[in-house]
Amino acid sequence: MRRKFLLLLETGLVLAGLLLGASAWKIHSALEQPLNIPQEQMLDVPKGSTPTRTFLELETDGVIKDAFWLRVYWRFNLAGTPIHSGEYRMQPGMTVNGLIDSWKRGDVVQYSLTLVEGWTFHQVRAALAKDDKLEQTLNGLSDGDVMAKIGHKGLFPEGRFFPDTYRFVRGMSDAELLKKAFDRLDEVLAKEWAQRSADVPYSEPYQALIMASLVEKETGVPQERGQIAGVFVRRMALGMQLQTDPTVIYGLGDRYTGKLTRAHLKEPTPYNTYVIPGLPPTPIAMVGREAIHAALNPVEGSSLYFVARGDGSHVFSDDLDAHNNAVREYQLKRRADYRSSPAPVTAPATDEAIPAASPNTAPEALPQVPPQEPAPAPEPNAAAPQNAQ
Repeated sequence: MRRKFLLLLETGLVLAGLLLGASAWKIHSALEQPLNIPQEQMLDVPKGSTPTRTFLELETDGVIKDAFWLRVYWRFNLAGTPIHSGEYRMQPGMTVNGLIDSWKRGDVVQYSLTLVEGWTFHQVRAALAKDDKLEQTLNGLSDGDVMAKIGHKGLFPEGRFFPDTYRFVRGMSDAELLKKAFDRLDEVLAKEWAQRSADVPYSEPYQALIMASLVEKETGVPQERGQIAGVFVRRMALGMQLQTDPTVIYGLGDRYTGKLTRAHLKEPTPYNTYVIPGLPPTPIAMVGREAIHAALNPVEGSSLYFVARGDGSHVFSDDLDAHNNAVREYQLKRRADYRSSPAPVTAPATDEAIPAASPNTAPEALPQVPPQEPAPAPEPNAAAPQNAQ
């Protein structure tokens, strides 16, 4: 009896060993099989996907075989290992083991979207809406609803986002990318505010952001940013109106058709700096770090006027007579290729790019600009500012 029991036990162990060996061989074969694809393909792994579901889908599509054994392998070797959502490149000749390695590394395909200095929030929304690799969640929302969705209810959106190239994976939402741009602007503005000149006429960083947007829209040559900021700051100190055309254009909105008239300069809008004193109520565009730095570190001097030469640069004048002479020379005798700013960066088309907001949406309220008194100088041990570019 005992001998029979030992024989059965031995037989069972042999069979178990054979079974384990066969299983190991099947798993090894499944892992080392090449993907059945004739050319590069993208594998989309949505949020919440599991390895089991992904293996089954690949088997259904004929890309792999033996999904069962791959699921067994994952369960006993990689249990608890997340599979990162996104897109993965599958190359001819790649094995399943190689694909799994890319999952473990989170080696997802990345895309990029560039937000450009000088763009308005309308143009930003158009760029987001046209990118089909972003999950679209902002369609039909008013600007105020968009700000609430990214966690900043009540803030006016213009100029609140940092122009940069943002990398993302398929499946990231437009709201997530927009929040990254908002947080980046906050970070840059805070660092530049800490390194501001002692006598800038702003009581809070938001005023510097407004000024930076004027500098951004007026500057055709990067190294002139500090000079233009200096002109604006000196005009404010003397109680002069800023009289900068881009604010008038922004205030006109869709009514601006490319030509600014004398009537426009006299039209009272909240943004017309030929009419209102001091800064407009909000930024008028997105600004880069250089414009923020210039607004917070304006170049000293005596000029109070500037006029575009037509090649992107400006002539700066200390008094009105000299300015009028420059206007006669450069504005009244314009070249065929005259321009007051850099060659335009192509912006996304806005016609029908942004789905209409909900009907009867209340107008967005404009924030109030606090009195423009100089803020306290930064602490003596604050890092010294860099020279404006």
